[in-house]
Amino acid sequence: MPETTVDLMVEGGKATAGPQMGQSLAPLGVNIQDILKKINEKTSAFKGMKVPVKVIVDTATKKSEVEVGSPPISELIKGEISIDKGSGEPNKKKIANLSIEQVIKLAKMKRDSMLVNDLKSAVKSVIGSCNSTGVIIEGKNAKEINEDIENGIFDKEIKEGITETPADKKTKLASQLKEVQQRIEKELAKEKAEKEAEEAEKKKREEAEAAAAVETKKEETAEVKEPKEETKEATEKAPVKESKK
Repeated sequence: MPETTVDLMVEGGKATAGPQMGQSLAPLGVNIQDILKKINEKTSAFKGMKVPVKVIVDTATKKSEVEVGSPPISELIKGEISIDKGSGEPNKKKIANLSIEQVIKLAKMKRDSMLVNDLKSAVKSVIGSCNSTGVIIEGKNAKEINEDIENGIFDKEIKEGITETPADKKTKLASQLKEVQQRIEKELAKEKAEKEAEEAEKKKREEAEAAAAVETKKEETAEVKEPKEETKEATEKAPVKESKK
């Protein structure tokens, strides 16, 4: 049975007959609207996320099957915190603070497609993706939270695969995010002030050097225009030769 597989990336539940879809499926002679219906039904649970989809077409009968893959971890993270895109400056702008339970939840969703041996490794992989998205975990950056994991602080949650965040922790997470954002703002303001002071000092030095160069140039010009005192005296005392008549 001759088959052709078409790989697509669609928004969950909102696949449309756009250029990508038309160019990929139209040459196969299949019913595109029927395929779109199948895709949207199977990806409806991933609303707001980009989802990889395989459309397998029997080129003889024109029958098709749709297989839905797992969304990229970056899409799952954005879906978990209900945002459209990550931070444009992940090191400077933190946009969310996840609980370890939320990270475990995401790790379990992606574990089968990860090259990892256990859930702890999957959790660390998710944390790395959170870091590049501008998302902190339990109020800490990737390096700090991974150290906590290595020290066994979250062994219970990981071993038991806990994915539900306690209600009282949610308030704490919001408070931690605010504190981190304020700390980063202060650090950035300090760096900016130091940079401005450094640039001002540099400008001051350059202006002083330029002024000194101008003065040196004036002195050199004055020496050229006014002969030294000894030279003037020698010129005045030199005998004047009488011309022969």
